[in-house]
Amino acid sequence: MVHRRVDDRLGEFALRTLDPDGDAALLHRWVTHPKAAFWLMQDADVERVAEEYRRIAAHPHHDAFLGLHAGRPAFLAERYDPAHVELVGLHDAAEGDVGMHFLCAPADAPVHGFTRAVITTVMAWLFADPATRRVVVEPDVRNTAVHALNAAVGFTVVGPIRKPEKDALLSVCTRDQFAAATRGDVPA
Repeated sequence: MVHRRVDDRLGEFALRTLDPDGDAALLHRWVTHPKAAFWLMQDADVERVAEEYRRIAAHPHHDAFLGLHAGRPAFLAERYDPAHVELVGLHDAAEGDVGMHFLCAPADAPVHGFTRAVITTVMAWLFADPATRRVVVEPDVRNTAVHALNAAVGFTVVGPIRKPEKDALLSVCTRDQFAAATRGDVPA
């Protein structure tokens, strides 16, 4: 495990390094689910999912993690350096910037507050590294649900950007903004 966090209401969340081959079938179910349309892998087969996560695992500036809730796989998180991945030429990268993606597994019975607990866990993990000064995200401009979630944990909108695969809403969150939004749920 690379990180653990206990949510007051929902219990333990944890992150472990993703196994691109061992986790591919599970991830395939998640990234091809209709609720994961913004993940842009709707037509992927299991091998393509494994190939994508092998590519990420081999990249020096991008990595992926499987998130667990109460010991069971429940979400996916990616961390990247926006000066080298995703936002090259689209963002004024600063020292200490870390890019992030997250995806919650589809749920048969949604749990109120679960997605917010996941993003809070991912953000707390990123800010546990003292070198992280700011988290940067670039969700699809149409993904209004994630924009509201990002705002709830302290992100501020920089503005729209055009990426090859989507129109995105560039947003950033400093350590202080996250701490204020989550009432201190961040390492000093």
